[in-house]
Amino acid sequence: MDLAFLITGFTTLFVVMDPIGLVPMFIALTSGMTPARRRTIALRACLIAAALLLLFGVAGESILTFIGISMPAFRIAGGILLFLTALDMLFERRTQRRENQTADPDHDPSVFPLATPLIAGPGAIATMILLTGQAGGDWMATGLVIGLMLSVVLVSFLFFLAAAPLERVLGRTGNLVVTRLLGMLLAALSVQFVIDGVRQTGLI
Repeated sequence: MDLAFLITGFTTLFVVMDPIGLVPMFIALTSGMTPARRRTIALRACLIAAALLLLFGVAGESILTFIGISMPAFRIAGGILLFLTALDMLFERRTQRRENQTADPDHDPSVFPLATPLIAGPGAIATMILLTGQAGGDWMATGLVIGLMLSVVLVSFLFFLAAAPLERVLGRTGNLVVTRLLGMLLAALSVQFVIDGVRQTGLI
């Protein structure tokens, strides 16, 4: 478990969970709510998402083994899934889907769609299983991966708290630029996951 792995792990989780891209969605879902209610919803959503990702990070590989899926196979599938997510970010389909998910002011969006699938979505779950799989059963390394996940969830929470000022600073154009840059980075990381998975099969 070296520094490069930690940086890659944090970057992958950050790009997949996309705290910056969640800001417009959070604003739309909590429109008309008081600041106190917004904080409560943000905290509840992040706690639920962290619990889900922790579950799959700790037990995900055991679940895969139980149903007969090898880690290399899941690594390849996870890489492909992340690549599709990257394509959505690059071509704005992800943003369009998020903007279509609206809720009335009295609705509590903390569990759905904020906690899942926006924060702890399929990509984030797959990433947690992949990263803990790379830890190789070392509990200290697994703990570091969980720490990385918690730090990204914390960043998401802080972005939620600063949602209104961030929206004014970035604007729609700034948000699109950031999303596309992160999409390019995620595409490269997802290809690396596929390469690592193929290597583990012994084919190359």
